[in-house]
Amino acid sequence: MKRSLLVLMAILFVHALQAQPSNEILYVGTFSVRGSEGIYAFSFDRVKRTLKLLQKVPSLESPSYLAIHPTGKFLYSVNRGKADVTDNGGSVSAYGIDPKSGKLSGLNHRPSYGDGPCYISVDKTGEYIFIANYSEGNLVVLPLFDDGIIGNPSDAKKYVGNSINPARQAGPHIHSAVISPDNKFLYASDLGTDKIYIYEFNSSNGTLTPAKTPEVSVNPGSGPRHFTFHPSGKFAFLAEELTSSVCSFSVNKLTGALTIIQDTVKSLPESFKATNTSADIHTDTKGKYLYLSNRGLNSVSIFSISPTGKISLIGQQPSGGKTPRNFLIDPKGEFIFVANQDSDSIVMFRINPKTGKLIAVGKPVKVPSPVCLKLLTLK
Repeated sequence: MKRSLLVLMAILFVHALQAQPSNEILYVGTFSVRGSEGIYAFSFDRVKRTLKLLQKVPSLESPSYLAIHPTGKFLYSVNRGKADVTDNGGSVSAYGIDPKSGKLSGLNHRPSYGDGPCYISVDKTGEYIFIANYSEGNLVVLPLFDDGIIGNPSDAKKYVGNSINPARQAGPHIHSAVISPDNKFLYASDLGTDKIYIYEFNSSNGTLTPAKTPEVSVNPGSGPRHFTFHPSGKFAFLAEELTSSVCSFSVNKLTGALTIIQDTVKSLPESFKATNTSADIHTDTKGKYLYLSNRGLNSVSIFSISPTGKISLIGQQPSGGKTPRNFLIDPKGEFIFVANQDSDSIVMFRINPKTGKLIAVGKPVKVPSPVCLKLLTLK
């Protein structure tokens, strides 16, 4: 009898632990307008579908794009503000993440070594960060120390060229830098030249070498912006900002080369004739659907993904606000969080796993000019 009772208590204890919600933190990068106070942190209750303000973190001007270290111990931001008054261009900041609360504490600031930093990512080993400087048209690699501190550049690439849109493509504008799932190749999307540059990445010394196929060109005037991989690693998808479209690629995992499967797949309804620029792009966790944010139509476009990597437009979901810049698909594949930059709101949607369509849930959260979202589960 006593043994049975002990077994029952052990089972109940295990179930109680499993039922406890994980501690999830949503970090929000912002532009320094309309009273923004820097980086915002919210605790996410998955069951109640709520976001509760945890912390406001004063930062340098406009911490506009964020990246979380693979260990979950550190967070990094690129900022339009300078690290030092003598610097030319923007900056990058490092923060420690409290393992219990998720709150941030400042570590150090470094120059971004270029004007207009707009994107930051961390390699899979957690030893280097990549920074895309939009206005400068360059790409910078910075090493990370064990304590999260940012060091001096280990490599940098400067670009030249232009394309057919004189207002937006008079020079190079690197808009993202994405590492491959196996950490072997880096892909830099250049809005100004309609190219994606491909590098072999040496993770032992933080250097970049042009790959055997060093670049791929997309349709003139399309404006490469953000780039994402399919969960299988066999395909990749490019948000083409200026033509509000998507280009899909097959990926050669041995050489890093990209081969176009489809180019300029439109994201907008035929009836929409106003101005629009696309922004962020992600697949769902299972690789069945692709999502793209539209600034102008103020929506998230939904595409199905075939086993061959081809995509088909399903439709659009209104973003619940104005100018949806960045959005986040949570790692469990249940929700999408959309940052509506010009209506100062974050809106949550539930993903229908059978159709890929989105259903608004919960209440919008007010944040001044949210432009980047990152979610961390505390261990």
